[in-house]
Amino acid sequence: MNYRKLDTRLAAALDEMQNPEEPALAVFIHMAQAPDSTAATFLKDIGVKLTSPRQQIVTARVSPREVEELSKQPWVRAVKLSQKLRMLK
Repeated sequence: MNYRKLDTRLAAALDEMQNPEEPALAVFIHMAQAPDSTAATFLKDIGVKLTSPRQQIVTARVSPREVEELSKQPWVRAVKLSQKLRMLK
């Protein structure tokens, strides 16, 4: 795993996960450039739906194992844990 590409909150969440195959992590995937065909296929395989061919940031619900694979991809700049937002009163 390339921890330099993960934010602190994601690294901490990975340490707490019991099942490495459970897609329980909502993340933002920041790419160095728009995905080429190899990157697009990889993203599709983990459940990401690309809405634009020039898209450089996508969201996904992934497992710890998929985070590990993402962190090893040369076209991935960063993987960040999404936070739950609350309604303002």
